[in-house]
Amino acid sequence: MTRPVEAVVLDMDGLMLDTEHLYKFAWQKAASQLGYPLDDSFYFTLVGKTNAAGEDALTGRFGQDFPMANFRQSWSDIWRETVRAEGIPLKPGLTDLLEYLEGSKIPAAVATSSDQEYAALSLGAAKLDPQRFVHIVTGEQVAKGKPAPDIYLEAARRLGVKPGGCLAIEDSDAGILSASGAGMMAVMVPDLKPPSNEARHAAFRVVSSLHDVVALLRQGTQPEDSA
Repeated sequence: MTRPVEAVVLDMDGLMLDTEHLYKFAWQKAASQLGYPLDDSFYFTLVGKTNAAGEDALTGRFGQDFPMANFRQSWSDIWRETVRAEGIPLKPGLTDLLEYLEGSKIPAAVATSSDQEYAALSLGAAKLDPQRFVHIVTGEQVAKGKPAPDIYLEAARRLGVKPGGCLAIEDSDAGILSASGAGMMAVMVPDLKPPSNEARHAAFRVVSSLHDVVALLRQGTQPEDSA
C-alpha cells in the first residue's frame, strides 16, 4: 500500500545548499590556527549536528582549555569571508525538486541545525527565496538537536501534518536518525561521507542526488517494499 506524501521537510546544509565543505574548511582552519588540528574523521562526526553540539564535542576531545570563544569568532569570520568571495551554490536537482513540489501543491519546510542567522545568510548567499518554504525550523528553536527527533517533530507540527505523512530529505547520519526517529520516511542524499550502517538501515532510501528524489515522488513511495 502506498503511503501518500502530504509534506516534504528538507535539511539545508549539504542537502539543498553546497555548504558543508565551507563549514569544514572554516572549522578546520580556525582550529589549526589555534593549535588544535581537526582531522577529517573527527570532523565528520560533527556533520548534521548543531554548532553547540559540535562545540561540546570539541571540548570533549581537547579539554576545557580549548579556546572556544576565539575558535567561534575565527571560524565564523573565515566562513563569512569565504561565502562573500564564493557565494553558495545549490545542490544538483534542488530547483527541479522545488518546482515539482510547488506544481504538485506539496508543502515544503526546512529543518536545519544552523541557527536563524546562519540560515538566513546561507539562503541569501545562495539566492534561494525563503518564501518557497512554508516554515523554516532552525536548531536553536528546539530543545535537542539532531539526531534527536525534536526538529522534525516541530516541522510536522508547524505544517499541521502527522510525521508519518512527511517525507524528510537529509544528507547526514544525524539528520536521517532524527527524521526516522520522528516517524518520517527519510531519504538520504549523502554529501561529505557515505551513510553509516545505522543511518542506511534507518533510511527509507539512499539515493545519489535530489533528481532521484523527484523520481521517487513521481513514482510514489512504498515503504513496505523497500529493502
